[in-house]
Amino acid sequence: MNRSKGDAPDRSKEAGADFLQLDTADAPPGGLTDWLARRLREAVADGRLPPGSRLPAGRVLAAELGVSRGVVTDAYRRLAEEGQVAGRGRGGTVVVAVPAPTVPAAPVVRAAPAAAARAAPRPVADGPALFGAAPGPEVFDLLRGTPARIDLTPGVPDLAAFPRAAWLRAERAVLDGLAAHDLGYGDVRGTPALRRAVAHWLARNRGIRADPDEVLVTAGTAQALALLGRALRQAGITEVAVEDPGSLGARQHLAHWLAATPPVPVDAEGIRVDALRATGAPAVLLTPAHQYPTGVVLGGDRRRELLRWAGEGGLVIEDDYDAEHRYDRPPLPALRAVLPDRVCYAGSVSKLLAPALRTGWLLVPDRLRDAVLDAKRFADLGNPALPQLVLARLMETGELERHLRLLRRRHRRRRDAMTAAIRAHLPGATVHGAAAGLHLMLTLPEGMGCTDTELAAAALARGVKTHPLSWHARLPYRPGLVLGYAAGSPPEIAEGIAVLGGLVGRPG
Repeated sequence: MNRSKGDAPDRSKEAGADFLQLDTADAPPGGLTDWLARRLREAVADGRLPPGSRLPAGRVLAAELGVSRGVVTDAYRRLAEEGQVAGRGRGGTVVVAVPAPTVPAAPVVRAAPAAAARAAPRPVADGPALFGAAPGPEVFDLLRGTPARIDLTPGVPDLAAFPRAAWLRAERAVLDGLAAHDLGYGDVRGTPALRRAVAHWLARNRGIRADPDEVLVTAGTAQALALLGRALRQAGITEVAVEDPGSLGARQHLAHWLAATPPVPVDAEGIRVDALRATGAPAVLLTPAHQYPTGVVLGGDRRRELLRWAGEGGLVIEDDYDAEHRYDRPPLPALRAVLPDRVCYAGSVSKLLAPALRTGWLLVPDRLRDAVLDAKRFADLGNPALPQLVLARLMETGELERHLRLLRRRHRRRRDAMTAAIRAHLPGATVHGAAAGLHLMLTLPEGMGCTDTELAAAALARGVKTHPLSWHARLPYRPGLVLGYAAGSPPEIAEGIAVLGGLVGRPG
């Protein structure tokens, strides 16, 4: 068939397609079909069209390029004859194979190490790479990206229990009542519905009385710490003390914005306020309801001593970590409920629903509110509105409380499975923090023949992921592990602990 008519487009106007950025102005006169077939082959060969990719419908691509449909049909036919694409009826034309390269490969340009690290899609590391040196800011990305048969890392709830049906019902209800203007740019503080729901939730569950206008919706506790770091630095505060042992991740977030994060020891009653005073730091980050990672609760005398320190001018950043997950102890009100003018309060649904929602909240004293709000505004203009509205509905209808009751039952069974396995396979270890939370801290017996990082590396080599306790401690502390139990089944937990028991005294 003569394609010369179709191969002679009207050059008086330019035509092109977003698909592969095709521009007919690049085609030689009378050679449109050859040009299009070559561009398609190149895209298949270099990975822009991987196997499974669907090509645009012939009539659609022809209209965008301003050519006859026969040009596109003929180009697709050529690739089909070469075995690179196949017609799938209503499924369209699909790439099915990558050709062997027919031209010399382009020279490889190697990126600088830092640039290469930024470009890496998701790093994977082995035990020595992860645990062989002091943990850097990328360590959690590396750990999450490293596959393991049994994951006992802390900080993740039972993600399989995510209330999908309740979420979908709430989402449909929200969309049914959503006005067009609700899809525009909203309040940088968060939707009024979620700020109101959070204020009610905190009053019911944490003893905090707050006006919805005081609530700032954040992308989890991590962003709350980043916003506070910027606001504090602007206010001239460049030093925030932290618990030791204490969360490595939280410390890293603060250290990114501030000059120093001096460690303060934690004992059986929580943070030692005398040691906090000795640092001279004007602010401190605490997890008083369930200290991370030891699991201790800030005792009554220690709370009063801390509040005296704050009343004298100190600032408390309260990370209400794991506060809702209680099993064997009574609830305690948040510090923010007692001294709101001296406490910044951060919470999230990462441990209640899923970290993937990236939704949390922050309450700060009046003097910091404008600076924190500015930091949020210039960071992202506010969280996505639709998930906020769905979460608000779950909170206000009682669905979130029902989900929490389900989680407590599941998590209690898994905690019991872990403690039983530790008694059986690690009888010389000491368990800490079993009364609440999503993890246990384990201190290991003397003379076990290895460091906790060596033990974690050996466990990873056998398919079990953990956190060495030394990651979370800068002051001298016994070696140990931080073990999450919420995301694994009881048989998986028992098997993982058995692996650890077999390694103690003989890692590698």
